[in-house]
Amino acid sequence: MKAVLPYHHVDKLKEEDAWSLLKKQIVSSVTDIHEIDMLKDIGLQIVAKCDGLPLAIKVMGGLLCQKDNQHSDWKMVLDDSIWSVSGMPKELNHAVYLSYEYLPSCIKQCFLCYSLLPKAAKFLREDIIGMWISEGFLHGPSDDLEELGRKYYKELIQRNLIEPDSKYIDQSFCNMHDVIRSFAQFVARDEALAAHSGESNIVSKLSAHKFLRLSLESKASGSDGLDWSSLQAQTTLRTLISVGRINVKPGNSLVHFSCLRTLHIESAHAALVESLHEFKHLRYLSLERSDICSLPESIGKMKFLQYISLRGCQQFVDLPHSIVKLGHLRYLNFQKTSINGIPRGFCVLTNLRNVNGFPARVDGDWCSLEELGPLSRLKYLEIQGLENVTDSSFAAKAKLVEKVHLTNLCLTCGSRLGDDWLIEEENQ
Repeated sequence: MKAVLPYHHVDKLKEEDAWSLLKKQIVSSVTDIHEIDMLKDIGLQIVAKCDGLPLAIKVMGGLLCQKDNQHSDWKMVLDDSIWSVSGMPKELNHAVYLSYEYLPSCIKQCFLCYSLLPKAAKFLREDIIGMWISEGFLHGPSDDLEELGRKYYKELIQRNLIEPDSKYIDQSFCNMHDVIRSFAQFVARDEALAAHSGESNIVSKLSAHKFLRLSLESKASGSDGLDWSSLQAQTTLRTLISVGRINVKPGNSLVHFSCLRTLHIESAHAALVESLHEFKHLRYLSLERSDICSLPESIGKMKFLQYISLRGCQQFVDLPHSIVKLGHLRYLNFQKTSINGIPRGFCVLTNLRNVNGFPARVDGDWCSLEELGPLSRLKYLEIQGLENVTDSSFAAKAKLVEKVHLTNLCLTCGSRLGDDWLIEEENQ
């Protein structure tokens, strides 16, 4: 992994290079390059305010590309009073601060929420949008919330406040520069805390102040990890994100966090899962890469649940029948689990937009492909285990051709014996 240089130690650009970088952020297929060159004089004044620092220039470019290429718009940015603020804490870089202030109010909370995501974990765009929906940051018609979230996500990219991971071509994963992350966490410091278990003062922070959002990242193991009991005072939490090891002892539970709307715990202890039903307001539940083998039947009491991800829970095999009572569900993810069937009655979950890792079965006391038929709002569907479906009539009952909102369809067929009695390769 490439080391990230401290912000003030990055080589500063010369004037012409700085102008070229700014212009690169603004010029697009619909923008006249000559039109931008006409603004070079004021553009050079803006990059001078950025002190030749590449990140600041990119952030300014992201801000200016949201505006009409008019001299008055650029002059307004140049003359903003934020540039002249003195004595700011080191976290409040002028350029990032200015870009944040120009963000629409509806996107500011999304941006601050993004800064809490632990750097050690990768969060898919749909996961992040699910958190925004669960927190109530997205306002609009229910059918359009995911699309609205994608719009906000794209705008954060355009403003260079988050940067797409070059390993993925569809911008499904992004990173946030340390300088921008520090700024956002400083702005949200009264309501949110992003902490590492190795920090010496984390326990005192947790005991001295109650937060609305808490993000914990731990690389420690055994007794060096953070004790779950140190979180018990955080009774006002709406969001809890935990990546890595937390020491859970007998009797520990989640009952203290009755206000939670968003819960993401990687490597969750099975003892915690049994108390999930205590979360009357929970919308978002992610238990990725945990050693749990099932969800409790009481999950049917969590009427507001919209999002469930069990991705990477390799021992997970059993989904309770009460799942069909969760009429608000929008997202289900069973990828890389061992689940081999869905309880009957799945067809009533007509609010679902995304289903990943649906196991295809045609026998036993399980939901068949036919019950996918009524799910008309589906936008993303992944069906695995199609080798278990030997009759095309079963597949036809899924009514895929009638799902007018479906934009992504993934069909997976695992290994099975062919007519020559040899194992056939997996196909997609």
